[in-house]
Amino acid sequence: MVSEFVFCSFFLFLKFVILIYMSILILGGRGNLGSQLTKIFKADHETISLDKEDLDVLDFPLLSSMIQNTKPSLIINTVAYNAVDKCEDPVEYKLALKLNQELPGVLADLALETGATLIHYSSDYVFNGIPEKIEFSETDTPNPVNKYGQSKFFGEREIIKRGEIGLNYYLIRTSKLFGPKGESDNAKPSFFDIMLNLAQDNKEISVVNEELSCFTYTNDLAEATKRLWELEMESGIYHLINEGEATWADGVIELFRIKKINAFLKMVRSENLLRPARRPKYSVLKNTKLKKLRNWKLALREYLEK
Repeated sequence: MVSEFVFCSFFLFLKFVILIYMSILILGGRGNLGSQLTKIFKADHETISLDKEDLDVLDFPLLSSMIQNTKPSLIINTVAYNAVDKCEDPVEYKLALKLNQELPGVLADLALETGATLIHYSSDYVFNGIPEKIEFSETDTPNPVNKYGQSKFFGEREIIKRGEIGLNYYLIRTSKLFGPKGESDNAKPSFFDIMLNLAQDNKEISVVNEELSCFTYTNDLAEATKRLWELEMESGIYHLINEGEATWADGVIELFRIKKINAFLKMVRSENLLRPARRPKYSVLKNTKLKKLRNWKLALREYLEK
């Protein structure tokens, strides 16, 4: 019994040492999510974090050369086209396909060639719910209602296709990200930061009281991503979101409650905003494969306190 315990302890220690010395490549490393991933992975692993100032990811020969030379054990891709309304424009949609479909396919090929694991992020916008079907598990079939969601779904298919021939991958769907602004000048403020800025003007704030899905704290998402890889979970699709479904209006109400802000909220429907792209009214992601992340209200409170 003692010898078995010593052997098991040594094996776990050896596995930990191997993990520490595995190199990790993070693309989009100074964006909102990428900055959190960089901070969390760098604490324990040799990490290369690159953003658009360092590398043009659409220069596929250059990207290939860099990955072939560095041979990372793990490639994390946070690069994406996410301008939902602009994506309805035919010219912009071509760029979306390059970033959301072609790039994941190229990275999947390179990961296969070098033996790396690939982590890629997708969106709840690959789904379109109805009142009878408001939440989606990892095995549900996507049915996007806008060009952005379509481009993300096409990217998913590129990765899954390579998975059928040996690619080890984690395709992570998430939604409504919030958290610290990334280090990049191009990083956008999150929904909650925008609402706090609007509240300073003491004017009426219009907020959509629809589009039921899940808020996700980038710090929690980065931590869960790291656990997913370190635990060597089975290759495939995962839903990582903070627990608790909510509309945009639910989010603002909770935000103002925590911050003790007294502002007048005008509840509107999605159609009232006259946006070019339709949004799914129901796209709650159901996590059936991993330990649940904490409720979004707890995560929001921590973010605001920090």
